Amino acid sequence: MIDRKSKTIHCSNEWKDRNGCYVELAIDLIGGKWKGMILYHLLDGPKRFNELRRLIPTVTQRMLTLQLRELERDGVVRRKQYAEVPPRVDYSFTPLGETLRPIIEQMQRWGEAYVTREEVAFREKDEG
Repeated sequence: MIDRKSKTIHCSNEWKDRNGCYVELAIDLIGGKWKGMILYHLLDGPKRFNELRRLIPTVTQRMLTLQLRELERDGVVRRKQYAEVPPRVDYSFTPLGETLRPIIEQMQRWGEAYVTREEVAFREKDEG
């Protein structure tokens, strides 16, 4: 797991199969209520802060800021500030973040299939 205070990553020796630990590590890095939505919207290219706010209308400004900072700290998202007036900042994938692209796309497809399956099961339950 990630110990943010000591800035160390470790999988305890208690793990018989360390691969499970790596899955937990990945979930820890991209998990969080809004990180999935942020990463999904960055698939289309760089986004400004307010653009992300419009795309994810139920996220608060504070929470969006915190989630973006965590993604930036973990090397997944790049924050680029332009020397302009008014100031302009945009967020995009880092090279490491780009490696998440096929995973995020597959998660979207999986989620869509899950919803479809559940809707079918719900209708069948109502009809039965």
